[in-house]
Amino acid sequence: MTISLETPCVIIDTDILARNIQTMADRVGQHNTVKLRPHAKTHKLPSVAQLQIDAGAVGITVAKVSEAEVMAAHGIGNIFIAYPLVTVSKIERAIRLSEKIELIVAVDSLAGALLIEQTAARLGHTVQVRLEIDTGLRRTGVLYEQAPALAAEIARLPHLRLTGIYTFRGALLDGKPTLDVAAAGWEEGQLMADLADRLRTAGIAIEDVSVGSTPTALYAAAVPGVTEVRPGTYVYQDRMQAQLGVCELEDCAGSVLVTVVSRPSADLAIVDGGSKTFATDVQPGTNPLHLRGFGHIHGLDDAFLTRLSEEHGMLELGPLAQAANLQVGDQLRIIPNHICSTVNLHNQVVMQRGDTFERLPVLARGMLE
Repeated sequence: MTISLETPCVIIDTDILARNIQTMADRVGQHNTVKLRPHAKTHKLPSVAQLQIDAGAVGITVAKVSEAEVMAAHGIGNIFIAYPLVTVSKIERAIRLSEKIELIVAVDSLAGALLIEQTAARLGHTVQVRLEIDTGLRRTGVLYEQAPALAAEIARLPHLRLTGIYTFRGALLDGKPTLDVAAAGWEEGQLMADLADRLRTAGIAIEDVSVGSTPTALYAAAVPGVTEVRPGTYVYQDRMQAQLGVCELEDCAGSVLVTVVSRPSADLAIVDGGSKTFATDVQPGTNPLHLRGFGHIHGLDDAFLTRLSEEHGMLELGPLAQAANLQVGDQLRIIPNHICSTVNLHNQVVMQRGDTFERLPVLARGMLE
């Protein structure tokens, strides 16, 4: 396959993209009390966020204030920053943004809550916050059993309006990575719904219970008491999600187009995409996915992207791939293990509509602060 595009580049099939967006919206919509608030970390594009909202999402989720600023500047009016803000400068930026759009910010500590309180008091503003709960990932979030005490402290702060709790757990069950995403999602939802009931019994008015990643969102959404799910990867899908059983490889809207630049031997081909092109955070051979290589090579089932240097990708070719007789200059499409962090390596993506290709700047790419 040869396409007249400079490589390496990320290609997004817009037909598959539209189907993925609508499928998730329809399936979440079957739960009448559950809202969809996709995480924009995957696409980092206001135009794609708008497609998600047009399909029924209540708003979007981001990780950084700068991402929220980009999205708001391009018309997205309801944003949750699902990341603790613990510096005055970021809190001030968030408050200024909240004067223009509906904004929710995260907190997971009393120190962070007090800093938001002090800044909001000085600026004469009330900030809507959600308390992050650690349900087993051991990342940010207050420990589960400590959450009621912290929630009570936050609820007393006059310039903070505690409206909900949220968590990110991913495909985790009993503290370990799992392929049983149904059980993982149900457990995640149940933990959070139970905690929300405890907080309400203690007099804390929790409205939103926000959970769910792409593999777990639909299962968590079925738990009574869950009010919102925040999947992200589903919009493009990737090899990791296919291995988890969330989708088929045919559902992956995102792929990386590369060119064969060298054929040193029959069992080896070198392409022009290395670690500056493909994300390496989902490593081959790790539990529970046990992926072979850094991506799925379309049309060459026994070829594997086994090694990466910065600008080179080394393809190990099995008998079938060797029979394909790859030539220097041939182009290949590779579905990366993890599309989210792969997109963030690229300044632009190529939107494919049938036989038409359009380059689109990834406007929120590299927005880390």
